[in-house]
Amino acid sequence: MRRTWRQRFLTTTILGAGLLGLAASPAFAQRNPERNAYFGQTHQHTSWSLDAYIIGNTLAGPEDAYKYAIGQPIRHPAGYMIKIGRPLDFEGVTDHSEYAGMMSLANDPSSPISKLPIAQKLKAKTQQEINKVFQYLAASIAKQQPIKELTDPTVAGTVWQQNNAIADKYNKPGRFTTFCAYEWTSMPNNQNMHRNVFFKDCAKVPVAPFSALDSDKAEDLWAWMNDQRKAGNEVLAISHNANLSNGLMFPVDVDGKGRPIDSAWARERLANEPLTEIKQVKGTSETHPDLSPNDEFANFEIMNYLIGIDNSSAKLIGGYARQAYLDGLAMQDARGYNPYKFGFVGAGDSHNTAANFTQSNYFGDHGLMDATPQTRLAGRIESGMNILETGTSGLGGVWAEENTRASIFEAMQRKETFGTSGVRIKVRLFGGWEYQPEMLKQKDWVKVAYAGGVPMGGDLPAAKGKAPSFIVQAVKDPEDGNLDRIQIVKGWTKNGQTFEKIYDVAWSGGRKIDPATGKLPPVGNTVDILNATYKNTIGAVELKQVWTDPDFDPSLQAVYYARVLQIPTPRWSTYDAKKLGVLPPSNVASTIQERAWTSPIWYTPSETARATASRGLTVAELKQRGATALDEAQLKEFALGKTLKVRNTVTGKNFDVLYGADGRRVVTEMADKAPSAAQSFEVMHNGVTGSTATYIIRDGQLVTTIDKTPFAVTVYKLDDKYFGARSNEFGYVNYEVEEPKIAN
Repeated sequence: MRRTWRQRFLTTTILGAGLLGLAASPAFAQRNPERNAYFGQTHQHTSWSLDAYIIGNTLAGPEDAYKYAIGQPIRHPAGYMIKIGRPLDFEGVTDHSEYAGMMSLANDPSSPISKLPIAQKLKAKTQQEINKVFQYLAASIAKQQPIKELTDPTVAGTVWQQNNAIADKYNKPGRFTTFCAYEWTSMPNNQNMHRNVFFKDCAKVPVAPFSALDSDKAEDLWAWMNDQRKAGNEVLAISHNANLSNGLMFPVDVDGKGRPIDSAWARERLANEPLTEIKQVKGTSETHPDLSPNDEFANFEIMNYLIGIDNSSAKLIGGYARQAYLDGLAMQDARGYNPYKFGFVGAGDSHNTAANFTQSNYFGDHGLMDATPQTRLAGRIESGMNILETGTSGLGGVWAEENTRASIFEAMQRKETFGTSGVRIKVRLFGGWEYQPEMLKQKDWVKVAYAGGVPMGGDLPAAKGKAPSFIVQAVKDPEDGNLDRIQIVKGWTKNGQTFEKIYDVAWSGGRKIDPATGKLPPVGNTVDILNATYKNTIGAVELKQVWTDPDFDPSLQAVYYARVLQIPTPRWSTYDAKKLGVLPPSNVASTIQERAWTSPIWYTPSETARATASRGLTVAELKQRGATALDEAQLKEFALGKTLKVRNTVTGKNFDVLYGADGRRVVTEMADKAPSAAQSFEVMHNGVTGSTATYIIRDGQLVTTIDKTPFAVTVYKLDDKYFGARSNEFGYVNYEVEEPKIAN
């Protein structure tokens, strides 16, 4: 006999309370003080999310998500059965909090929600009717006009309680951990600012979640989270993959309410958002080829658009984690605070109640939109999203003493986490001042590493040596490709300018770094594209190294994180093409180098070390000396149609810039030779490739727009000398400008 919704709810509540013994007497594994790696999902949608329901996921709810995570088969929205290859260690179901469960439960005759008068407006059988209901609900969210009958705590709170009871039912400390969680779904003007909110203890949660119907400002979410902690409800937020935020996720000037960012704002962000998604089904948010032109592996699963708008693209600056790390260093140096000391997790955002983590077993992410190889390879654009560019779910990794809510939550709080592109690479990073290469020969090297330094997510202690050393270890996924290399990504700042460098620190085979290019040769490629196969005849099972920064400057802020690359393997689109007997699509990569990223380790110089640095000139200091900014008329006379010879006082590099009468700015010369694409941006707009760009003279500034982000240069005159200050260099004046020459 089919149980009623109320019977199911009561059963899950009893189970969640441990009265039937499911969670009351767990078989705990012994705590490991050196910590274990656990893999889990921090971003999963079910039929209880409005957008999942509209795209065909109408039956599988939160309970099915946990069943899938522990290895039980469930039904895909398209009707076929799906099963995870290897169970997860932990998961939090994060359905959108805005009207969570309402559409699904209103259409379930056994649910009390379906008996409410308002439910009549939510009932739908055909896709056309479903679309109409979705538009009704989505409009109220967009207009910030909540439907009172659906947001009443006696209604919304009941669904939240059921969600938490289901989480408790499947929580098995020591074996599988669940979290009470949800997604706060702020999306102003199609700009994705979502956060996934996690509670440490399901016994200590609010009556109902704080949703974007309450406020779509992150600052208000943080204030609510602060109140939750005061009430004894420990909570944290994980910011959504930032590549879809249109540059809003990591601002440097004003906050979500248009107020100047200050140290109080930085403290609030640090306290509430210790983690961000580095990879999910809608792309990767580490960096972008235009932001990191010297990073040969930057072009990995890139997606750049605004959800719901076809043929759109999002701003890059403010939308990628590495850039945020660099900006955070510069903010710390110039303003005394850094809001962007966050760690990494990989995550899903699948709307199928289940996520696929392997390229060879890909079943799509968005209900009926991409449910078959035929629909996935058709090259369709849905809600602005190119289906071919979507991918497998990322995985979140934590280093924790045991597989329990408390231990995993505390690992997330201290940022001892890592993210992967879906594979189960285990990676560790430690930083210290006294690590020696021979340490890795010791059986207890992990214990020694903890004792002598800090793990990823930490801050290096005060300097004890000439340069910091880092221990990094990566172990391959036993069921996937071997390892190619480990890299250390370093960022630093000086006088408002930011810099990055990629170091290859451990690699497989007998390869050697090319002294001319500084690059490590490729690992090779065993992929048979037509047959969608590869061989693990290259690469390594494990890589580890003690690496000391050869370019360390103790006076400069710095950040370090590790990136691990696998050997090339077939991408899901190549596997799909093999299944259909067609050639792989040419507009996406046929192969992929899966990877993992550690949370960073930060270095902050002491005041003594800072005092030894050569400090740059600030705008305030220049004005105190009597300098005045050229006004619009003076600037046009000075620059329009002229070639400006400029010296970057931070790097010492010289370059010429032609501000053409046609509105194009061209970097034309550097050290008597044409600059490379990377150099062209490095000298004027650190981060975006290209020697040419459009510009205008406006409000007394030379405003150049690159990838939708404006950069303004103000020119100052002091006596007979000219100086340039760039808007994104935090108040420093880093350019000396000679008298311009008439362009030929």
